Amino acid sequence: MAPEPDKSRIDRLGLTALAVIFLVGVTLISLLPGMRLDLTENQLYTLSDGTKKVLGSIPEPVNVYLFFSDKATADIPQLRTYAGRVQEMLEEFASRSNGKLNVTVIDPLPFSDEEDRATEFGLRPINLGNNADPIYFGIAATNSVGDDEIIPFLDPAKESFLEYDLAKLTYTLAKPKKPLVGLLSSLPMTAGFDPMTQQIRQPWVIADQLRQLFDLRVLEPGFETLEADIKVLLLVNPKNLPAGTVYAIDQFILRGGRALVLVDPFAEIDQGATADPMATAAGEDSGLDKLFAAWGVRVDHSTIVGDDRYALTVSGRDGEPVRHLGIIGITKDGLSQDDVITSGLSLVNLAFAGHITGSKGAAAEVIPLIQSSDKAALIPTAQLAMASDPGLLRTDFDPKGERYTLAARISGKLPSAFPGDARPGHIAIAAEPANVVLVADADLVADRLWVQTQDVLGQRLSTAFANNADLVVNALDNLLGSGDLISIRSRATFQRPFTRVQELGREAETRFRSAEQRLQTELEETESRLGELQASRKDQGTSILSPQQEGEIERFQARRLELRKELRQVQRDLDQDIEKLGATLKALNVALVPLIISLVSLILLQLRRRTRTARRTG
Repeated sequence: MAPEPDKSRIDRLGLTALAVIFLVGVTLISLLPGMRLDLTENQLYTLSDGTKKVLGSIPEPVNVYLFFSDKATADIPQLRTYAGRVQEMLEEFASRSNGKLNVTVIDPLPFSDEEDRATEFGLRPINLGNNADPIYFGIAATNSVGDDEIIPFLDPAKESFLEYDLAKLTYTLAKPKKPLVGLLSSLPMTAGFDPMTQQIRQPWVIADQLRQLFDLRVLEPGFETLEADIKVLLLVNPKNLPAGTVYAIDQFILRGGRALVLVDPFAEIDQGATADPMATAAGEDSGLDKLFAAWGVRVDHSTIVGDDRYALTVSGRDGEPVRHLGIIGITKDGLSQDDVITSGLSLVNLAFAGHITGSKGAAAEVIPLIQSSDKAALIPTAQLAMASDPGLLRTDFDPKGERYTLAARISGKLPSAFPGDARPGHIAIAAEPANVVLVADADLVADRLWVQTQDVLGQRLSTAFANNADLVVNALDNLLGSGDLISIRSRATFQRPFTRVQELGREAETRFRSAEQRLQTELEETESRLGELQASRKDQGTSILSPQQEGEIERFQARRLELRKELRQVQRDLDQDIEKLGATLKALNVALVPLIISLVSLILLQLRRRTRTARRTG
């Protein structure tokens, strides 16, 4: 029998090995201070491929200046921590730029040349009061041809947007010649004079963002020709287009031009539509239906898509929160993960969207980008005129399990909508497959659906809570043949919703609405009964209630108390279900990891014992 190894010697060797591994690890970390392990689900702290491509394709040097008041923030650890995060990312950008990105950190002390330089760039300080020094925390950048871009204030609340903001700034300066996009819209998206308020109208945030990335050319209504340098058209809720304009768009697409088209069965943001909801929908008389019909595509203007799964919470008739079937937030489940336009987006908010269908055997191939859930149903557009209370939209709402296409990519060798036209150079059918992105909602570009804005020291700061603008820019990037920023932008909104809690909320609301509807029905029946009793009285001129009327009112009041108790019980049950779910999750988080470690330890111990036994018996 072989002698048993000296246990103390084995333990000493094991401890020595652990000490060596520890020392090597500490040495590596000290030599590589930027090294880190990113264990976040979406790799939030790892540069995306799009960023790497942007940095690797910088043709001329770009200078980035991080203005941070280091001395003035000595007692503000939260801001200093985020400043370190920003500086680390900028240094990582520089390391991947092949020497084309130069980063300089500047502390603009009060009354210094550095503060004057920050002011010249357009950065403005934040003053916390109490006679404290002003704080600068922003970025200015320049390129070799004299262009400059700034980020006025680096908001720690937007940390998940940091990579996108920095990459967008770099991309803008690296490619100073912006691609040209032609915009035709009936909505007041751009700056201008508002005749109703007699004031200058602020541009929508989406328009500002588009101008940062593209050369946005606003097209005059009624055009019949398009400049040759326009490669992409952005059509947003067009109205009453003359035949010559429709023909120009038709030929532009058939010649290989790209288009992002937003039409709407009920454009709430359009003042004309909201003023007269019963009027013909804006998208229906745009003139584009003629093109769609030729392609074999249809956007239904008589209905909107309501969705009980994606419904967003708004203020109801009496100010109480209520889920609105027509205002929906499409999450990843409804966004195509197979298309670069929507892949990775977290949330797209729509309002009163229509749906897109394709005809069998048509020239156009309809590839869904955004779809409703299987808890969706169609709601007549005319019903919106009666929908001062969003809860009324649930009347006759009956989902059948069908999913509706809300946005799609249109491809194929499309035919002209003017087949018999004899103009010189007329194209009857596209030589190459077309590339059109069609969205059955125009409200999605309105600020209220995706971004919050606030005025800080005369500057408008915007914080996005949905990916609506990302969807538009992704589509334009893709149609222009550029996709470098897409993977970055898709990570801008990081949400981890508690889907089970949302499901519990929907179930509770269904029960709540059912009880509320019963109460409303009984109220109407009681009022009708009281009216009948009053009409049957011989002394109709008196205001004194009869015993029958008093009894009917008492019966209704007692029933109302019962239903109110039922409604309160529904809310209590919901709270208890959420608390139980939270307790279960806490128990799993607290106990699961120790349990796994214990099991692994027991397995290793058992294997060790078997090894010893085998050695002894051997």
